[in-house]
Amino acid sequence: MSGSVALVGAGPGDPGLITVRGLSLLRSCDALVYDRLVARELVDEAPSGALRVSREPLAQDEINALLVRLARRGLAVVRLKGGDPFLFGRGGEEALHLAAHGVDVEVVPGVSALAAVPAAAAIPVTHRGVSSQVTAVTGHGPLDLAALAATPGTLVVFMGLGRLDEIARGLVAHGRDADTPAAVIAHGTLPGQRVVRAPLGRLAAAAAGVEPPALVVVGEVASLADRLGGSRRAVAA
Repeated sequence: MSGSVALVGAGPGDPGLITVRGLSLLRSCDALVYDRLVARELVDEAPSGALRVSREPLAQDEINALLVRLARRGLAVVRLKGGDPFLFGRGGEEALHLAAHGVDVEVVPGVSALAAVPAAAAIPVTHRGVSSQVTAVTGHGPLDLAALAATPGTLVVFMGLGRLDEIARGLVAHGRDADTPAAVIAHGTLPGQRVVRAPLGRLAAAAAGVEPPALVVVGEVASLADRLGGSRRAVAA
């Protein structure tokens, strides 16, 4: 008897932003393996008799092995991941591992923080006449700050809060205007969302004390927030 695994994107934080398909699979699963940042309300949507496993104490190779074991027990498994499984979510690694072990995999896209979190802060990542390009990077690992400084449009940095001063200084050192509008959005789409907007050169200082998870947005689009009502939810510096 062979089970299956669905890699489901839970969305950027607000439990109401999961897709209809994702919620349907979640409500009918036999086993749920979920990320730490997934809303508790979504975990509670799993059937009362379903096995529930937090991924928090597990290394990635342990998660991969666990998913295979559960599927081989004939279970319908939901791997519930924050945001979208394939955007800085390691969903590709999990899907490849499952496929290599003959496990049926379905990928259910999720609403990514890439656009949703800035939108919740009244910042459109693209806007006609302002930005027609979006570059997404992760703050974990090496960054080519010279290339990023020269790249037009909007820069969105995932998991970059701990390196914010380094990133901002590097972009300015490589030619990005220190007065470029920028923002840090913490706990985006959630009731406790906090937004700090400041010129790039002052962003790290303005965001001191902000707690992760947070997204960093650099680009002229950040200046549109005032006109779109973002001033009600932001601290500008």
